[in-house]
Amino acid sequence: MNTGSQFVPAGSLPGNVTPADSDARWYAIRTRSRHEKVAVRELDAQGVQVFLPLMSSMRQWSDRRTPVEMPLFPGYAFVRVAYLSGDRVRVLRTTGVVEFVGPSMAGASIPDEQMESIRTILARKIAVEEHPFLQVGQRVRVRNGALSGVEGILVAVKGGRTLVISVEPIQRSLCVKLDDYDVESIGGRDAATPQGERAPSVQAYASTSSSYSKH
Repeated sequence: MNTGSQFVPAGSLPGNVTPADSDARWYAIRTRSRHEKVAVRELDAQGVQVFLPLMSSMRQWSDRRTPVEMPLFPGYAFVRVAYLSGDRVRVLRTTGVVEFVGPSMAGASIPDEQMESIRTILARKIAVEEHPFLQVGQRVRVRNGALSGVEGILVAVKGGRTLVISVEPIQRSLCVKLDDYDVESIGGRDAATPQGERAPSVQAYASTSSSYSKH
């Protein structure tokens, strides 16, 4: 699976925050089957900040092979809104949008820096693969190369390593090879959430293989 491009209008990149956007957060939304691009285009036209990660894959036709861009997480897109504002209602009224993703269908916010991890991997056109959902391990940061600065969870440090990016609200993960990257521990602690703190919604992991069972 190769990352080709992503639908990210200029104003919607994680980190582009103005004072007026201080209450806005990223949320995952569920869409009707094959309506991700329809919903995102309509949301963008309404001025809602949107992020639809796309991957490029080869489609085999009877006489040729053609590259096509498909959603990295089929059935999902991401919006950056103030959840208790009118934007939430506009999102829900958009063609193809089913609901916000979270407990009892209430949106669960995703930290800006975690969305940036996904954006960075796609923007650098690094090949990715699907991976069973993971959410435990020691927090680390990639120190070099195209993934420099990407933070995540290190679950093993032997053999061929893999960095896994997991989106908690939608229970989906993707992975990239870490063979040529160095990582450093963040704060010297594991990823267990301290009592009373909210667990991050998107996490990254490093592992030695893709043979993991879902949790």
